[in-house]
Amino acid sequence: MTEKPIISLRNVTKTFKNGAITALQNVSFDVREGEFLSLVGPSGCGKTTLLRVINGLIDIDAGDVLSLGRTPEPGPDLAMVFQSARLLPWLTVSGNIEFVLELRGMGRSERKERAIALLGAVGLRDFADAYAHELSGGMQQRIGLARALAVEPKVLLMDEPFAALDAMTREVLRRELYEMWSRRKMTIVFVTHDIDEAILLSQTIVLLKPRPGRVDGIVSIDLPEPRFAVDPRTYPQFAQYRSHIWQRIQDMAREGTKLEELAGAFPKDDL
Repeated sequence: MTEKPIISLRNVTKTFKNGAITALQNVSFDVREGEFLSLVGPSGCGKTTLLRVINGLIDIDAGDVLSLGRTPEPGPDLAMVFQSARLLPWLTVSGNIEFVLELRGMGRSERKERAIALLGAVGLRDFADAYAHELSGGMQQRIGLARALAVEPKVLLMDEPFAALDAMTREVLRRELYEMWSRRKMTIVFVTHDIDEAILLSQTIVLLKPRPGRVDGIVSIDLPEPRFAVDPRTYPQFAQYRSHIWQRIQDMAREGTKLEELAGAFPKDDL
């Protein structure tokens, strides 16, 4: 992996409702090419907003953002995976993958071959002709991941993709995602509320504080590889990372409570 940033944010500020709500304030960090970086923090810290800024789905009020060396704009180089797979219900599993390839002008035989190969990569080759309603939630997320990978993006943006799944399915998909990243070395920016999940998967964690969203700290994760040769949670370093991040989140909660108490001590007209 090189040190070249593929994504760069400098003093990014984003407001909503004509400036009444500040979602992000002076956010700065880099994502290196080939890096697995997670955004972690309490609700309201702007994690999903940051993904949309990186993808060019929303404009910022101040600061600078570069994705792939240019002003962000949605496109195949910046693929997104959401909490729900958002499969097209009238298309088969294979058809959902082929659809994005057809939009890129790929011929029928080539896109069918690519779809089958990707289904094999996520362990669902035998379900090529199934429909979304015939699949479990975990299977649907696998298809969503395969569809995002179909266009061979340079950056994969993932917004809590495993949050709605049961614990066992999450464990399986985390490992599969990490192994897929290890083979392909694509750049991944991953949003999660789950501290353990972030440590299990990431090389770097950007810890965000809320109201407004700001960078609280950046944690480099160094666990033995291959990462899942044993359960990474058994390593002493894992417990240290978890304790540090959890302590910071607890501190944020206390700071937030103090601010609310202070605000409540004054008449609204004085604020």
